[in-house]
Amino acid sequence: MQDSAKLGERVAYVLKAEYSLGVDILFPDSLYSFGSMEFLEKQTFRSFTKDSVTQDSAIYYLSNFSLEPVKRYHLPVFEILRYDSIIHRPQDAELFLHLVIDELPDVLAFQETNAYQSMRGALDYPFLILIAVLFGVLLLAGYYFFGERIKNEWLVYRERKRRKRFLTRWETAQQVFFADKNLQAADELLGLWRGYMESLTGKPFREWTATEIADSLNQPTLVNDLREIEMVIYANRVTDRIKESCDRLSLLSEDVFSAKIKNLHNHE
Repeated sequence: MQDSAKLGERVAYVLKAEYSLGVDILFPDSLYSFGSMEFLEKQTFRSFTKDSVTQDSAIYYLSNFSLEPVKRYHLPVFEILRYDSIIHRPQDAELFLHLVIDELPDVLAFQETNAYQSMRGALDYPFLILIAVLFGVLLLAGYYFFGERIKNEWLVYRERKRRKRFLTRWETAQQVFFADKNLQAADELLGLWRGYMESLTGKPFREWTATEIADSLNQPTLVNDLREIEMVIYANRVTDRIKESCDRLSLLSEDVFSAKIKNLHNHE
């Protein structure tokens, strides 16, 4: 990451990982929570293998909206195991906030004139204070009566936008997977679903095993659907039930999404 940046300026963060053959890793995507950094885009590169060691890299373009003088930041790399995952965290990169403020001169320059200048009358400060107090009271009243509803409507809007983005990516990932049914496509498909469900529920679906996810959602048969895709990733084996499993995963995400939207509306 570069040394310094202005507030909101586009910053490039380079993430690299080296690993042995047979190890499966996953880089964060747009569904990952980037904290005070705003995700803009991600640029990926082809894997490079030499002497049984593979190197993957990606460039994340982010915007910094933190007012900390020095922002320490890193993105993790996930190592995918059979029924679990390991999070590898690199050393924090430092980003110094660059504030652009014009310096005042030591001596102020005044323009001399002997022309008559009209002066404005004195401001009616009591009247201005009264207006400010009334405005503040109206704001507080509006927040008291409508603040929670406005907040929930904003959350509903964000969830619908995130849902639309997920469905587009899910459809694309399915097309890629069913066209080839290889390990990478299956890993991308399952990772996309896990990431979206994590954003819906706030639970660590990326780190949980299939059994833990099924228990959390009270869906015992979900284990079988998740393992249909995991068999492609870990055993390179595809069954005739894979399409039905993908459909059920999509329907389950729709149910969880609808329940969350309903819960937000009920709190208005």
